[in-house]
Amino acid sequence: MSSNGDRFEIKFWGVRGSIPCPGTETVRYGGNTSCVEMRVGQEILIFDGGTGLRILGESLLSEIPVKGHLFFTHSHWDHIQGFPFFSPAFIPGNKFNIYGLPAPNGATIKQRLHAQMLHPNFPVPLQIMQANLKFYDIEARETIRINDVTVETGKLNHPGEALGYRVTYQDLAAVFVTDTEHFPNSLDNNVLHLARNAEVLIIDATYTDEEYYDPKSSKVGWGHSTWQEAVKVAKAANVKKLVLFHHDPAHNDDFLENIALQVKKVFPNSILAKESLLIDLKKEFSLPSRLT
Repeated sequence: MSSNGDRFEIKFWGVRGSIPCPGTETVRYGGNTSCVEMRVGQEILIFDGGTGLRILGESLLSEIPVKGHLFFTHSHWDHIQGFPFFSPAFIPGNKFNIYGLPAPNGATIKQRLHAQMLHPNFPVPLQIMQANLKFYDIEARETIRINDVTVETGKLNHPGEALGYRVTYQDLAAVFVTDTEHFPNSLDNNVLHLARNAEVLIIDATYTDEEYYDPKSSKVGWGHSTWQEAVKVAKAANVKKLVLFHHDPAHNDDFLENIALQVKKVFPNSILAKESLLIDLKKEFSLPSRLT
């Protein structure tokens, strides 16, 4: 990614949901779970700590000392399981601010990350991490300002609760809305508010409508959406670029390629997230292009 301080770049390190799915049939899109990096101005923002966080951490070792901000949507395994393998967190001199929504039972984000690293689940406790880690509990509709970067939060429709995020910098906005289920007869106002007029919307599209409503194996109530509903949100919110995310581990590369073709027919400026994909908002959405 660019070393330029005046930037707005998004890179995908993990794009799957539920469980990692490495193998010969997931090479093109990748098999790691949720992790997205944004380089915004002078800041490093990381969204979710799935298994993709391990690879991101390895890439950051060349930039030590590192200062960054790690935002969790929620603490289901596929969104936190890379955190114990995040190498920069073990190195003195690095600094990370870590944000997350308190669980319904009151557990803080620090407590939940700590719990997954306790015996018998993991051999090394969180206290072994030598970087300067500061933990912040945040709520839906809260706004976080990091110098000239603004991060807005919104509640998502997911079992156990989850947060969506909107990042704004110099009139450009990118939205990260994963692990949310659409409502049957209306669009989610929380999602629409986060996505309003955004340049880039990264959104949960785990299923197709056929899978979601399958009478033999319904996915209703599981906390995830479909690519068809993602298109509806993008159109209603006047989104410029749609990025489908949180791919079902059962969807191989060919299946996802077919979805990509279908989505482009109804929303031409769309793409399916894949590992190593880089989106440069400054280049793609420069002022002249936004005025035309």
